[in-house]
Amino acid sequence: MSPQAQEFTLGVEEEYQIIDPITRELCPHGPQILANAQEMLGDTVQPEVYLSQIEIATKVCHTLAEVRSELIRLRGTVIAAAAKNGSQIAAAGTHPFSDWAKQQVTPRERYQGLVADYQQLMRDLIIFGCHVHVGVSDREIAVQVMNRARLWLSPLLALAAGSPFWQGEDTGYSSYRTELWSRWPMAGLPLAFESKADYDALIQDLIATETIKDGTKIYWDVRLSERFPTIEFRVTDVCTTIDEAVMVAGLTRALAQTCYTEVIQNQPFTDVRPEILRAAHWHAARHGITEHLIDVIDKRAIPADDMIDKLLNFVKPALEAQGDWDEVSQLVQHTLQHGISADRQRQAYQRRNSMEDIVDLLVAETAKGIS
Repeated sequence: MSPQAQEFTLGVEEEYQIIDPITRELCPHGPQILANAQEMLGDTVQPEVYLSQIEIATKVCHTLAEVRSELIRLRGTVIAAAAKNGSQIAAAGTHPFSDWAKQQVTPRERYQGLVADYQQLMRDLIIFGCHVHVGVSDREIAVQVMNRARLWLSPLLALAAGSPFWQGEDTGYSSYRTELWSRWPMAGLPLAFESKADYDALIQDLIATETIKDGTKIYWDVRLSERFPTIEFRVTDVCTTIDEAVMVAGLTRALAQTCYTEVIQNQPFTDVRPEILRAAHWHAARHGITEHLIDVIDKRAIPADDMIDKLLNFVKPALEAQGDWDEVSQLVQHTLQHGISADRQRQAYQRRNSMEDIVDLLVAETAKGIS
């Protein structure tokens, strides 16, 4: 199938924090907000593991304009539903200071099962992510696209890093969510697969060894969706602003389309050792765009701006084919000039050494552009 025949649809899932506007802490109002929001949104809004979280999912989108419109609609409705309950909504990979031990698990069998299985790893996993689905209908090709896309995920992670604070402390990381998440046995990047059969065999082996119960319990940074004919990219923190979410969605689709073109053209592919890929993710999570990132193909550290330019150049033909180049490249340049969410959170804190000011910034930026 040619790139022109493959549509590369988009879907975005975002996990939000539910905020008490007085204390600025996480608050367990998920069920009430969900009931209000579902009156307008139906099943596009869902509960999450904790009562202080709520998740949205866009419809299947064909353009970035549709993605933006969906995020405006969904964020706006959830924010309004929270306001009816006297709560607020914030988008960031971690809450700056809320105590994980005070968070209540949503009383659903799936979520309670996760706590029973993973114990402390689950109990303190109060994190919020963004998942981007890109439609690739041929599952055999999708596996090969995954293999290639893995090499380019660290600059995406850096651009969307928005979790510098944890339990009232500056962690020194731009995406501390990545470090919390990396402790899980099924997190991070998988190795490359020879084929779809190879992929399926591993899933079955993990089930047979009682490591996972089913394929939905695979939490890799990139995986085949069990529910949809998509590749699901799960590497980034939830984006604070709609602009950042549109940027990440556009780059992700262009990356998948670029790798798809390489596969069907039988272009050479040289895999990279997992140690290098893990180091690249660590650098991205640690520094965001303020220091070096690792070019895993050339195996060297280069300034973050240069690595992000390499990503942009790599996916430029796909962005141009979708009519997305002007918007996405401008959003990337704006991020490089004005900082990622982690940078803005630190700046908000430094003005008055106030954790509450960080939350106020996140609430305001989450709602930016919805009206």
